[in-house]
Amino acid sequence: MPQVRLIDEKGNQVGVVDTREALRMAKDRGLDLMEVASGANPPVCKIADYGKFKYEKKKKDHEAKKKQVVVKVKEVQFRPMTDQHDIEFKFRNIIGFLEEGDKAKITIMFRGREMAHTEPGHKLMRDLVERLKDVAVVESPAKMEGRKLMMILAPAATGKKPAASTTAKPKAAKPKPKAESKPKTEPTT
Repeated sequence: MPQVRLIDEKGNQVGVVDTREALRMAKDRGLDLMEVASGANPPVCKIADYGKFKYEKKKKDHEAKKKQVVVKVKEVQFRPMTDQHDIEFKFRNIIGFLEEGDKAKITIMFRGREMAHTEPGHKLMRDLVERLKDVAVVESPAKMEGRKLMMILAPAATGKKPAASTTAKPKAAKPKPKAESKPKTEPTT
């Protein structure tokens, strides 16, 4: 008859007992017999309330999930001949993504004859990496996949802001005028 190493509901070692005896002891106490370590010789079993065990495990898993940080990958797409103003706009978006703790996937798409001249795309990637070196680290270097040149940037440990481009000036936010509210009047008949 197989035997198990038994632990009671209080955590005390009972010792090596027959499996039937361990089941009887658990039933007498109104609890369940749970196998804790099946690889041990003899297997280790514990007398416990299985419903309570499942509840506590679910609660621990839920707490662990709450503390888990979800990192999203935000994609920003360029073309090799993207205008400088558009590059600046997308550059600010990339900085925002990185400051929020998300990763940024930079994609440059080539069409038709642009595939013969991929150097402008590589130059744009190098420029972006140079400008973002204070807030980002290159997680995956630039590589061609079909007609796309892709690179993944992750937030750097230090949170310094990169120097904005000398060509782009930040615009001051204009206060919006408040709309006057008119009392509603009902039409007279």
